[in-house]
Amino acid sequence: MGRNTRKRRSPLATKVIAGAAALAVGGGGLVWANFYASAHESSPSHNRTRSAGAQVATIQCPDVGQKLRKVPRGARAGVDRELAQLDKQITEAYARLASTRQAQAGDASYVQNAILGPLKSKRTAALDRIGTNIRRVGGNAPQGLDRFAGCRGMGVDQPNDGNAGNGQDDGGQGEDDGQGQNGGQGQNGGQGQDGGQDGGQNQGDNGNGAAGPFAEDFVDINDVQPGSRDLENGFAANGDGGSQGSFTAVCGVNENNLFNSDNLIVAPGVDNGAHHTHDYVGNQDNDAFSSDEDLANAETSCQNQGDKSTYYWPVLRLQDGTQEFDAGDLGGGAEGNVGKILKASEAEIKFVGNQQSDVVAMPKFLRIITGDAKAFTNGVANANSSFSCTGFEDRQVTDKYVLCPEGSQVVRTSNFQSCWDGQNIDSANHRDHVAFVQQDGSCPNGFQAIPQLQVRLVYDVPAPTVENGQVQNPYAVDGFPEQLHKPITDHNDFINVMDENLMNEVVDCINSGEDCQ
Repeated sequence: MGRNTRKRRSPLATKVIAGAAALAVGGGGLVWANFYASAHESSPSHNRTRSAGAQVATIQCPDVGQKLRKVPRGARAGVDRELAQLDKQITEAYARLASTRQAQAGDASYVQNAILGPLKSKRTAALDRIGTNIRRVGGNAPQGLDRFAGCRGMGVDQPNDGNAGNGQDDGGQGEDDGQGQNGGQGQNGGQGQDGGQDGGQNQGDNGNGAAGPFAEDFVDINDVQPGSRDLENGFAANGDGGSQGSFTAVCGVNENNLFNSDNLIVAPGVDNGAHHTHDYVGNQDNDAFSSDEDLANAETSCQNQGDKSTYYWPVLRLQDGTQEFDAGDLGGGAEGNVGKILKASEAEIKFVGNQQSDVVAMPKFLRIITGDAKAFTNGVANANSSFSCTGFEDRQVTDKYVLCPEGSQVVRTSNFQSCWDGQNIDSANHRDHVAFVQQDGSCPNGFQAIPQLQVRLVYDVPAPTVENGQVQNPYAVDGFPEQLHKPITDHNDFINVMDENLMNEVVDCINSGEDCQ
């Protein structure tokens, strides 16, 4: 499978070695026991249960980008570059963590001294540069940014509660100096159930060097209770007194093979800013270096040529040993995203209304991210993932990949925030300018309802085999390597590039109760 991007990637001086992602972790699994309260968009509440025997599996750092609320427009490019540098530093530190299991087994202070300590120094410098960028344009840099420099070790069964790693515990190191309850080794030296005698390349890595997913990341759809999300109103979230129409954008399933590991929203101007590969439909000129003008002048895969919006999400892969086009690239195999890319057989892109009111037009170039690519280490405050199977879509799972019966296909759904602050097309943390509806379906004070984007992706996925606590040929979404391919990290991105006439048509269809495309 090829890729179609308008730029060529230049070789980097250093790459994260694919083998470094061969992190084998055994023992207790991650259990997140709740589901969404709403069919459409209510921000979910996740109850989690921790199992015993936590191991240092990955690195947890404060997500600085989510903590920045006000960044002057003139400083955003520089700040975004530094935030991307922080991501790169974590990726490199995680690679070292994953490739030094034998050294860790012989030295209880290794993780702190050789990995977390140097990482903190690098992060301190990047945080200082963020402050400099803000002050350079006359802004006021947040006080005490350096408190977010410290990181800690995190077990595979230790989901963050959203407050850990915030620098309030002596630099974010935690009581165990970042090494977990057993000196950073877990119950078996941090090397998996077999003690890591094979250098970490044990059954836990699926035989292909990938850090997850694990058997406990999967659930048989038959074991999921119906009604796990409130689907009484159907997939379209329409109420009796609101705007009940819909508009479907027919944009294909990435037949043009447009892939890259950039993220124009979060890391503009940064090559490989996502550290994982995205599928793109709609706009055909989307990479890290695309300007709004580039997007407006681009071709589109959408049937309605007035829709040059970009719709993109992390690819789904089957970890079957296939050497994809990006097998040796950053964002691909060099960062643990391995195996066959599975293109969706269906990509349903729909805009629907609000339960309580009419909707207003989205501004051109509005950017929305739903879900959190770092939800495993960040906590679930911004998580918005959902997996199901065709024929079973009254059963939705937020924290597991699903095992579907023969003849049924895997379904990923993403229902976006649908309230807008009425002023901004983006915000410093790429979230504050939009919001989810409240419990009654109305928008928070100061926000107004816009068409809600719903993306439903259907995949033909060979069912993985789970036996004796091991999973063979699993599938997983691409992600940052330190996120261990957890399903809770699924996310979706959108930039509105509809022309004014089409956006008005979308609004009219929704407010008049019609179904259009």
